[in-house]
Amino acid sequence: MNGQRNVKMASSQDAWYLSLLGLAENFRTSSPPNFKLCIQCLQAVFNFKPPQRVEARTHLQLGNILLTHTKNIDLARNHLEKAWLLSQSINGFDDVKFEAASVLAELHEQQKNPNAAKPILRKAIEISQNSVYWHCRLIFQLSQIHASERDYELASSLLGVGVDYAHISQANYTRVLFLLSKCMLLLIDKKFQEVNQLLAQAGHLVDTWGGSQHQKEYLKVFFLVLQVCHYLLAGQVKSVKPWLKQLQQSIQIIMQPSWPSDEVLTATSPGDMFIWMPKEHLYVLVYLVTVMHSMQGGYMDKAQKYTDKAFTQIEKLKIVDNKPILSVFHLMLLEHIIMCRLVMGNKCLALQEISQACALCKSHPRLLLTHRPQIHTLLGLYAMSMNCMEAAEAQFLAALRELSQRFQIFQTSSERELWNFANLNLAIVYLRAKREPEFTALLERIDPETITSNSHSIRAAAYYVQGLQSFFQARYNEAKRFLRETLKMANAEDLNRLTSCSLVLLGHIFLSLGNSRESMNMVTPAMQLASKIPDVHVQLWASAILKGN
Repeated sequence: MNGQRNVKMASSQDAWYLSLLGLAENFRTSSPPNFKLCIQCLQAVFNFKPPQRVEARTHLQLGNILLTHTKNIDLARNHLEKAWLLSQSINGFDDVKFEAASVLAELHEQQKNPNAAKPILRKAIEISQNSVYWHCRLIFQLSQIHASERDYELASSLLGVGVDYAHISQANYTRVLFLLSKCMLLLIDKKFQEVNQLLAQAGHLVDTWGGSQHQKEYLKVFFLVLQVCHYLLAGQVKSVKPWLKQLQQSIQIIMQPSWPSDEVLTATSPGDMFIWMPKEHLYVLVYLVTVMHSMQGGYMDKAQKYTDKAFTQIEKLKIVDNKPILSVFHLMLLEHIIMCRLVMGNKCLALQEISQACALCKSHPRLLLTHRPQIHTLLGLYAMSMNCMEAAEAQFLAALRELSQRFQIFQTSSERELWNFANLNLAIVYLRAKREPEFTALLERIDPETITSNSHSIRAAAYYVQGLQSFFQARYNEAKRFLRETLKMANAEDLNRLTSCSLVLLGHIFLSLGNSRESMNMVTPAMQLASKIPDVHVQLWASAILKGN
């Protein structure tokens, strides 16, 4: 009799908690959803002491719903912790176990507590080796945390583990994603020699891809974005052109209406269910790298045209789902278009856009943290264009202080070129203000022979600044030697702004030497090139020299 009573009680309890789960799901999926009643039903499930699997799953459901639809973050974390703890001792049960670990780690990271997230992910990675999807996803997630802390070496090492694991697991598409992600981190960390080797390996895997053509095209866009960024970071505006053209053609293929959804793209096997970013975001990214190329090469009209197109696309995407990456793209576009405005003499518009960039940073504290040196540098450039040299100096020094602190904290060289750029502009400020001692103190940092830079354009600019100094000191032959080196480097990579600035300064030198004919030979092409860019300051400078002739 007692046995029968126990069976009845058990089946009655099962009926109660199963009914509550059914009710909770009904409230969750009703139109409109009633999350308050859904949560109450799920919480009531625990009163009936359900099996461990049901208990763990219910804790996960509650954690997710509280996280998404309420502000009760502490209670959400409590349920997720219980789901993770309970599910670890259950064989199989991968979806609940690893989703709990992943969501809990993500919550810790959002609450600026990555040190609590890392051991959870490490444990989950350790016990997920039989689940290809989760093992890969958790490796990506832990690598992302290390990358956000600028521990690029550890993040890259994890991605390398992912490459090998995906290869063994025959998740070939994800293997290439891991490889390209590792290339991306090495690019950020300016490890160019390692990048060259890995990009070549990734390029070969993409070229010889034997799987889905859609996956091949998607991987090709990721590869080409990295290849283009590699050349742009190296200041090689001319060399990058064929790669940029390929990228622009590939993105057009991906953006066709017949292109499958991201879900279809990754539905080939459980281990390949990943994308780098949605195709709509890739579209904006291609606009961004095109703007970067136009800015470096001195094609200001083109930069403006693609910036406008990118802004339109970003606004459309923000209406649907305002992802943080869109604000990053928006800010980077603003940073480049502000420089274009200053070159073209549109100072009022540049100032408005600097204000927009500051407002964007203010509304996203993480952006303010990462882009503060860039904002100081832009304000410095604006002050220079207004001939406010003291204000320009203050802004460049502020940018350099920020960057110097980062070098000490993170021990990385990821912002080395911004450091060089700010120093070169500060040097020009000192030259224009005739502050020789301050310029001399900077010389070691900007010497073209010893400057720590992987950028062709930065080294060419360093020769230009040396030429400018020699010109101000009336050491004209030395100035000509530096400027001819700048011209040689600028012409090799179509750096039009440096070419026009060097030509007009050479024209000024020949005029100072009384050689009007040679001066005209320099200034006339400088004027033509400056009109094509268009660069208002060089045009005015060239006009003044032409009048002097």
